[in-house]
Amino acid sequence: MTNKTAKQKKTAWSQAMKIAEKAPAERNRYVDFLRAFSILAVVVGHWLVAAPYIEDGVVNGGNLLGIIPWTQWLTWGFQVMPLFFLVGGFSNGVSWSANRRDNSTYSHWFTNRFKRLIYPVLPLFFIWTTFAMFGTWAGVERSIVSMAAQLALIPVWFLSVYIMITALVPLSYALWEKMGAGSIILFIAGAIIIDVLALSFKIPHINFLNFAFVWFAIHQLGYAWNEGYFKAPFKAFIMGVFGLTSLIALISYGPYPIAMIGVPGNDLSNSMPPTIALLALGITQTGFALALEPIARRWLDNIKVWTGTVLINGMIMTIYLWHLTAFVLVMVVAWLLGGIGLDVIPGSSNWWLMRPIWFMIYIGVSLPLIIIFAKFEQGGPPQAKSKDGVDKGDVPNWRLILGLLLASTGLGATAAFSIASPDGVTGVRLWIVVLPFIGAALVRFGALYNLTKRIG
Repeated sequence: MTNKTAKQKKTAWSQAMKIAEKAPAERNRYVDFLRAFSILAVVVGHWLVAAPYIEDGVVNGGNLLGIIPWTQWLTWGFQVMPLFFLVGGFSNGVSWSANRRDNSTYSHWFTNRFKRLIYPVLPLFFIWTTFAMFGTWAGVERSIVSMAAQLALIPVWFLSVYIMITALVPLSYALWEKMGAGSIILFIAGAIIIDVLALSFKIPHINFLNFAFVWFAIHQLGYAWNEGYFKAPFKAFIMGVFGLTSLIALISYGPYPIAMIGVPGNDLSNSMPPTIALLALGITQTGFALALEPIARRWLDNIKVWTGTVLINGMIMTIYLWHLTAFVLVMVVAWLLGGIGLDVIPGSSNWWLMRPIWFMIYIGVSLPLIIIFAKFEQGGPPQAKSKDGVDKGDVPNWRLILGLLLASTGLGATAAFSIASPDGVTGVRLWIVVLPFIGAALVRFGALYNLTKRIG
């Protein structure tokens, strides 16, 4: 580690400790811990599952789940996006309630959250668009460009869904206030109906509605957590057992695959779009995680543990968005060096023995990217307020909603199609790339325009 890197690490730790020491006593630190844990688990899972190798001089984009079927069981532990939506429900419920108590506007509330979600992804899009363009013009095979861009931008699917779920918090929270736990049952019932229509009646494309039903159901569990529904650990544990029993039954007697993410060759994916099997996993993880809450919160009273949690949360979107770019960079360098390390067949004993070394390399390449791009995670200054507490420079709702739709469409299309194009002059699907930038601009410059107008 260089002196500069060591100094930056020390500075980052000291800053995180200052923030950690100022945290109010009533703050639920376990929420922050689960957020950090879920993202780090996803990172490790991605680094493990992606298993490219060279055979007969050809690069194969290997997938460990397809090469070694037993590893599909590991996705029950590494597919922890449900925990992130659970934490999102908790946090969104707290912040939206506070926003209403302050008599603030929806625009003020969502603008700040939208910027924190969309800003970190813009430099990622810009860099990979540049790579796709210049790689194509330099004569790199478009299949290679497409594979690299598709792999590096896998994380953006989550943002597309999470932004939409967050945008609808006023409605989902109102439903929670009216129905309580009944709202969770309502979304679960909706997810079951959608799966039946999609799998039994073969109605095309209707299963995409479960991006809403499944993730809203888990997001509502976050509201329940905040309201104290799982204060008794035994109650949470019973829910975890119920979820696990349901999951095993669905896998054993239903059409659902074991893996909680897509596996090459499988006709059905539990995640794209989500199924009730993934919902059952989310209920399982929620129950067992909340059953451990009292123990975990005592552990998080340790200032070093809590500081580490704060440090990771301060750069969590950067870690999530850039970890696969680091992976791709390592693979490219290995390929340029004659395929060093890529001649080992995934799943072999040598392959497993080399995982710690590869992981250290991935971390080493990730750290500079995190240091460089973490500043985009702050989302810019929060919406200003006047002395009487009235919001200034609010983005008009129509502009905010249009920006939201454009950004989410671009992110979703990236996950579905890739920004790299198999034809055309640029080698890039520019219509996909520009949508998140236009969406972000509508919100940012709309706010600046309105603020300038009011001041003037």
